[in-house]
Amino acid sequence: MEIRPTTDQDLDVFVDTLHAAFGRFPETPAEGGGGVWWSALEMERNLLAVAADGRPVGTAGAYSFELTLPGEILVPASGVTAVGVLPSHRRQGVLSAMMRHQLTGLRARGEFLSVLLASEALIYRRFGYGPATYTQRLTVPRHQGALTLPRARGTADGPATGSDTGTVEVLRRAECGEILEKVYDRYRRAQPGALSRPHRWWASGAGQPPISPAPRYVAVHRDADGVPDGYASYSVGEANTLTVDETIAADDAVFTALAGFVLGHDLVAEVVFKHFPPQHPLRWQLADFRAGQVGGDTDWLWVRLLDVPRALTARGWFTDGELVLDVDDPFLGEHGRCLLTVRDGKADCVPTGREPDLSLDVSDLGSIYLGGTAPSTLVRAGHIRAHRPGVATVADALFRAERSPHCLHWF
Repeated sequence: MEIRPTTDQDLDVFVDTLHAAFGRFPETPAEGGGGVWWSALEMERNLLAVAADGRPVGTAGAYSFELTLPGEILVPASGVTAVGVLPSHRRQGVLSAMMRHQLTGLRARGEFLSVLLASEALIYRRFGYGPATYTQRLTVPRHQGALTLPRARGTADGPATGSDTGTVEVLRRAECGEILEKVYDRYRRAQPGALSRPHRWWASGAGQPPISPAPRYVAVHRDADGVPDGYASYSVGEANTLTVDETIAADDAVFTALAGFVLGHDLVAEVVFKHFPPQHPLRWQLADFRAGQVGGDTDWLWVRLLDVPRALTARGWFTDGELVLDVDDPFLGEHGRCLLTVRDGKADCVPTGREPDLSLDVSDLGSIYLGGTAPSTLVRAGHIRAHRPGVATVADALFRAERSPHCLHWF
C-alpha cells in the first residue's frame, strides 16, 4: 500500500472514495460548484491510500485554521478531516498508517497542534486526540421564553447584561454574507476553542449553515453606532419549531438581545438553540428556570499536541505555579517529562528529571489544554495519575481558561 499526497486532479477520486467509505453518495453541487463541503478542501494537504492494484482505499485531509487559545492567543492548527477507509479494507492497518503519516507530515511542517471532530468517540483517542470542547442543544417552549430583567446594575467585568442599546434587523442569508464573515471573525478571536473560518469557506458556501447558501433568515444585531456585532442564523420548520443554527455575539448583552428576539418570534411553538455553549447564562435569564431543556450534550473539538513544550508555552495562563508532567505518547512511540513553570501569564516548559506531579497520556493533555476539562476530573476517572495529595487542585487552577472554551465551526 502507498500513501501519497493529492493534487487538484485527484479531487473527484478523493471525494468519491471518502463517500464510499461512509456508504453515501456525493450531493449535487450547486451552480458554480459551491455549496458543498469539499469546496474548501486544500488538496495539497490531503492524503490518498492506494492499494497494490492501484485502487484508492482510504483518505485523510487537513485544513489550515487558526485556533484561539486561552489568553486570546491565535495559533495555527491543522483541522483533520475527510478520514475514511473503504469497508473492504478496514482493520488492515490502513487508518493507522494514514494517521501516522499525517502526524509525521504535520510535524515536518512545523505545526504543534492538530484538531478534529470525531465521527466516533472510540477512534481517535488511540491516535493521541482528546475531547477538549463540548456543546449542547437548548430547547425553550415559546410561551415560556420570557426573560427576566437583570437584578445587577453592573459588575467589574462590564455593564449588566440587560443594558443593550443596539438594534436587531432581519436579513436573508444571501444579503449578509460579508456581515456574517466579519462578525464571526471578531467573535472567534476572543473565544477560546474557536476556529477561524477562512474566506474561501464563505466564498464557496462550504460547510453548514450559515456558511452554506441554504435559505436562512439572519437576525443581525447592531450596536449603538450601527456596527454589526452579532447574529443568529435561523429557520422555522416542522411543528413550528424555530431552529437557531448558531448565535454569534460580541458579548453577553448582544447574545441576550438575539436570544430575546428569537424567543419572541410569532407563530412559533418552540425555539431550539442548536449549538449552545455549556455553562452559558441564558438559562438563568429565563423567568422560568425549568423552561430551558438541555439535550444533545456532546463533545465537539478534539485536540492533539504534536510538540508538548511548544504547545504549553503558546497559550495564556492565569495562575502562577509549576507542575512536572510525565507525558506518554504511545502512538508515536514517545515519552517525555517536563517542568511547566508559569509566572505572570507566561509559561516555560523544559525537560526535567524531577519526580512527576502528574502522569498522563498525550490525549488527556489535549483534553485539559484549552481549559474545558478539569485535570481533577480525569484524575477521578482514573486517566491521569496524581503523584501527591493536592496536586490535582493545583493543576485545575493552572489549566483553567478565562472563559469556557467553545467551538462552533463544523469541518
